[in-house]
Amino acid sequence: MCSNHIGCKFPRFFPPQHQPHQPGIEYIMTPRPVFEPPLCAQYQTTKRLLNKVALITGGDSGIGRAVACAYAKEGADIAIVYLNEHVDAEGTKSRIKKLGRRCLTIPINIGVEENSKIIIQEVMNHFGKLDILVNNAAVLYYNNSIEEVSSKQLEWTFRINVFSYFYLTKAALPYMKPGGSIINTSSIVAFNPPYGISLDYEASKGAIANFTINLARSLVSRGIRVNGVAPGETWTPLIPAGLPADKVAVWGSKTPMGRAAQPFEIAPAYVFLASNESSYMSGQTIHMYS
Repeated sequence: MCSNHIGCKFPRFFPPQHQPHQPGIEYIMTPRPVFEPPLCAQYQTTKRLLNKVALITGGDSGIGRAVACAYAKEGADIAIVYLNEHVDAEGTKSRIKKLGRRCLTIPINIGVEENSKIIIQEVMNHFGKLDILVNNAAVLYYNNSIEEVSSKQLEWTFRINVFSYFYLTKAALPYMKPGGSIINTSSIVAFNPPYGISLDYEASKGAIANFTINLARSLVSRGIRVNGVAPGETWTPLIPAGLPADKVAVWGSKTPMGRAAQPFEIAPAYVFLASNESSYMSGQTIHMYS
């Protein structure tokens, strides 16, 4: 075990485990990811996002769930998009409602362009506005070499990890007003690739980093900021769903901190980028790894 917070202990190693389907299910993971700060790691919320509406893809679990709960604590209403992980999504929705905020769950395939319009329309019908778009959902397939990456897998990885970011941004922009914020989830592998475990995934995260910079430049005149977060090794459903059990067991153990991050440790960066505290930041990516 590794202690980085007084009174908190987080695992350095994990029981070997693998899930056969993407993008992964959180409630069957051992141990479950920590999506809210333990008592010793909590910080004072100041309602920085009061009455904002945030749309988060992959908001049912992992980093997306942590961001959804952090936003709710800051006063935002939440729409979460997910594929078919209904138990995880209902758990996130229940927590957000207990925090006193509204939550809309939308199960849908974000890899289909037409679905992005359906998503945005549901958000507008339910909340009447959209202030924050968090493009976060992803898939990860393990491979040792480029020969193992089929054209079908390559296209699907980019369709979820990159194309969906384009699709949802295009669909959302007509409804986003000056002061709006778009936040894209990139990865350590876009800037400092230490793994070589998934060429298509790593290439997609590099594309997201570039997309973030250039989208920021194209939207600055409209008063909409675009930034990114690049997490390192984090304990989310994507890991047991994408990696072999033996690699899952040691996930994060070789980082300088000696363990994988927990989702709640990544979420504050998304709060900062969505709030007025980052009003002069656009085209930037916050690196969240040791």
